[in-house]
Amino acid sequence: MAQEQAAVVVSENGLGPYQQTVRLGRHTLIADEPVAMGGEDAGPEPMDFLLAGLGACTSVTLRMYAKRKHWPLAAVSVALTHDKLELDGGRGKVDRISRVITLAGELTAEQRERLLAIANKCPMHRTLQSDTRIDSRLDVGAVTAAA
Repeated sequence: MAQEQAAVVVSENGLGPYQQTVRLGRHTLIADEPVAMGGEDAGPEPMDFLLAGLGACTSVTLRMYAKRKHWPLAAVSVALTHDKLELDGGRGKVDRISRVITLAGELTAEQRERLLAIANKCPMHRTLQSDTRIDSRLDVGAVTAAA
């Protein structure tokens, strides 16, 4: 039987125009928009959470693989940025995530190349590259205030 995954719950916290409380099991985080976007910069913006998830997943996946292979991987660091690229002919924009992986340790060139290939197979990378389906619905039990 598959283990049921606890929901990540995000809700406004009333402390700023866009500030959100993010609850992930026993962890509580704050998300907000930068001042330039009308927020108060009280926490990372939503895209930063996505980048952090990809970076963490990449690092953990590489650590697990190197450990299993008994490779001398001393440390992993992953730096990520997000931007939008203009499509040819002005047909719109596409999201681009740039990921720079730093591997420390006495690794061979072949081991480094294999670790890069493994990074591209981490679960978050696969999810972001796939045709992801997001099913949304309203909570019919929620009480709404009259406008």
